[in-house]
Amino acid sequence: MQRRNILKSLAALPLAIIGGRGVLAQSGKGQGADVAALQADWKALLASNADVAKSAEPLTLPNAEWKKRLSAAAYDVLREEGTEPPGSSPLNREKRPGVFVCAGCSLPLFTSAMKYESGTGWPSFFTTIPGALATKTDFKLILPRSEYHCVRCGGHHGHLFDDGPAPTRQRYCNNGVVLRFIPKTA
Repeated sequence: MQRRNILKSLAALPLAIIGGRGVLAQSGKGQGADVAALQADWKALLASNADVAKSAEPLTLPNAEWKKRLSAAAYDVLREEGTEPPGSSPLNREKRPGVFVCAGCSLPLFTSAMKYESGTGWPSFFTTIPGALATKTDFKLILPRSEYHCVRCGGHHGHLFDDGPAPTRQRYCNNGVVLRFIPKTA
């Protein structure tokens, strides 16, 4: 299973490099965004009755419990550091105002104002909710990449690249299967 995921990732790499840069050059979304304000005011996009984690206090569960809580696809990505196929997540096309939370523990990670169309086939964000993610170096494709995880449950979400839009130039390339979207209600 790991070999298949590595081969899928290698096959998608040219799209992520070439396609992502082309769409970014055309879209302009995120240009001049006040990142500090987006990060500070993220709760403005959170529905008043949203079921989210109230803190980033670590949540540690045995694998058997994770398997009960998560779909097989979400378990593969969150707990086994797998990758979903590009273009497979409906969250890639999500445009409503709201907040994206970890599917494993409900910690808020991103808002809709932080999302942009990267052209890679995965939901992409140019910044995060402060303190929600931690990074580590991943050598699975031989060359080092920055992998990021939820700070609360330790679940793998995706990889961080430096080909995103201004002003951050970052692209948090997230697996949609490990996100839950909570739309902002009126």
